[in-house]
Amino acid sequence: MAKSLFIAEKPSVAQEFAKALHEDMRRGDGYQESDSYVVTWCVGHLVTMSYPEAYDPKYKRWSLDTLPFIPDQFLYEVIPSVKKQFTIVSHLLNRSDVDTIYVCTDSGREGEYIYRLVEQEAKVRGKKRRRVWIDSQTEEEIHRGIEQAKDLSAYDNLASAAYLRAKEDYLMGINFSRLLTLKYGNAISSYLGRNRAVVSVGRVMTCVLGMVVRREREIRQFVKTPFYRVVQSVELPGQAQSSLEGEFRAVEGSDWYLSPKLYKENGFLKREDAAALIVSLMPGSAQNAGTAGQRTCLTDTDVLAATAGETARIDSIEKKKEKKNPPLLYNLAELQNECSRMFKISPDETLRIVQELYEKKLVTYPRTDARVLSTAVAKEIHKNIGGLKRFAPAAEFAEEILSSGSYKGIAKTRYVNDKQITDHYAIIPTGQGLNALSALKGHAYGVYAAIVRRFLSIFYPAAEFQKITMVTAMGKEKFFFSFKVLLSEGYFKVAGNPNDRKKKSQSQNLAQGVSANSDGANTDVLSGAENGAGGSETDGGETEFGADLLEALKGLRRGMQLPVRSLGIREGETSPPKRYNSGSMILAMENAGQLIEDEELRAQIKGSGIGTSATRAEILKKLVSNEYLALNNKTQILTPTLQGEMVHDVVYCSIRSLLNPELTASWEKGLTYVAEGSITSDEYMEKLENFIRSRTDGVMSLRNQTALRPMFDEAAKYYKNGKVTDAENAAGTRKKNPGQGRVRKSSAKGQNK
Repeated sequence: MAKSLFIAEKPSVAQEFAKALHEDMRRGDGYQESDSYVVTWCVGHLVTMSYPEAYDPKYKRWSLDTLPFIPDQFLYEVIPSVKKQFTIVSHLLNRSDVDTIYVCTDSGREGEYIYRLVEQEAKVRGKKRRRVWIDSQTEEEIHRGIEQAKDLSAYDNLASAAYLRAKEDYLMGINFSRLLTLKYGNAISSYLGRNRAVVSVGRVMTCVLGMVVRREREIRQFVKTPFYRVVQSVELPGQAQSSLEGEFRAVEGSDWYLSPKLYKENGFLKREDAAALIVSLMPGSAQNAGTAGQRTCLTDTDVLAATAGETARIDSIEKKKEKKNPPLLYNLAELQNECSRMFKISPDETLRIVQELYEKKLVTYPRTDARVLSTAVAKEIHKNIGGLKRFAPAAEFAEEILSSGSYKGIAKTRYVNDKQITDHYAIIPTGQGLNALSALKGHAYGVYAAIVRRFLSIFYPAAEFQKITMVTAMGKEKFFFSFKVLLSEGYFKVAGNPNDRKKKSQSQNLAQGVSANSDGANTDVLSGAENGAGGSETDGGETEFGADLLEALKGLRRGMQLPVRSLGIREGETSPPKRYNSGSMILAMENAGQLIEDEELRAQIKGSGIGTSATRAEILKKLVSNEYLALNNKTQILTPTLQGEMVHDVVYCSIRSLLNPELTASWEKGLTYVAEGSITSDEYMEKLENFIRSRTDGVMSLRNQTALRPMFDEAAKYYKNGKVTDAENAAGTRKKNPGQGRVRKSSAKGQNK
């Protein structure tokens, strides 16, 4: 009797397939078997590309004479540590009673590559091959994947892209790492006082290193500029206890318009000029403040109170309603960024957690770039929602969604778009596997709750605000106000109001859920934060007020006179660029080196990222393990090491294009074109070989080793024993005024012993 063989990527996945087949399975060594089926597994990669010495022993010794190394035919070999499992799998694939092979490795480029290598080395011939492509490990999804399995040949282009990705990383890594080590390794090792130094180069890794080093140097070179804003506080009619704050802007008609004493239009470079403006506007308080130029150095909290009944006229007022839609669903990059922010965990740890949730059937496939659902999934989405009624923190919301029927129209929204899906749709809860919740450790419960919260949010309406912008005038000078009132909480009911600072943040609520279990403990994990009655500043610089002030705001009209309670000075200063944290770096990699917060802009550049959702976390991990980057485990902040900066400078002076995010992203885009069938493997390979040959020849002709020493010296000022100094942590504190707040730099002495 002919049998079907199912081959999975991991033992745990194979176990789920074996269960779903509902056969009496007998356990063998490295497989399970019934009368109809055989189920086996890889353990990740079983086969890898051979080292150069496998082609010729001469390549074992690193030499410029053997570069560039570009073989006509690539060699592969079984990984020694997993040779036993490969032998088992190879035998099963070639068994005479097996006529059909169901390929069940992870549904993506790397999963395809893992199986193709095994089949290649096992020399499988004459078998029917079907590709199982699933989005979760639920039994229902496994059955769907088997029933709808396509012939493996339908994925030949994807396999070609996978082979090319491996060849690209292999050739760039071997050629450029050897080339730059041979040319510049001695310069680095002698400077650091080491016996040897390897310049490790990677297509994506080196680009990411460049992003971190550039950001660090921008921070060092940044010079802070202090500025002083004048703030007006006015009373609302009938609201003696309430006031609104607006800030002065030197618009056309102002005595200060285009004045060189201004920092932009809303601040002064000197405090005394800000104080002079206040005195000129409130003459009734002049006796308290002195004349302009006298006693004008007010502290941050000092104000001039209105003692002569000064008022401000409403010059203009505009009221409009504004909506804020629920955000798109999580893809892996977005989830990694959120978890870095909420839980201070690395992208690698987030991936490990969400992979565990996937294997426990709690969520769908994690290694996805999509943030939307497919039309097919949208038709059955009520099943996912219904299952969440058994997750205590979400039960109320799930029941409300089902009873209202809000899920029925989801296919017509921006959250469903087949064109934005390549391999998999967004990460969402399956509504199944909830019995496994009690066994989750660490932050796994919180990560699951975050995925549930984001998922349920899309079935709620937009949050609605009344936005009010107002301009008041005192003589020629004008003050600008912007604030809004929450009218309808919409999806904030599930997600919480991100601008509410009076309640615990959602991340804190999620963190409380770490020890929660399925009996309903910590049910506030998904509860929406309430909007406070007081005002709080939003991310957009607006002030958000509670609904109790809405009526007073509605009564404001152009031409009205408002009592001026006070005018004050608020000191600020320009801020240096922020360092990348592990999460923001993942987002920047997804967006070709740009940290794009806006969802619509991110959608436009989608598909042009650096690396893939499956590899980005591993790339960061490798940079840290190579000691090119340092990761603060508490804050998840990334900084370069001295060695990392030196490697950056070597690459900058030799193969600068490796540091270019746009170029690196274009390679990834090219692989996508191969997978889509837009270009051939030969076309891609020709460009790759030309790139490697031309860059290798270029470096061979360089004689710039001594020119690197000043660059190393400059970088070393910020390190002590290879680590960032306290002075570097204070980078960016220098003032524009010479002599104030200079950064103390540690000596580089002793670095090159």
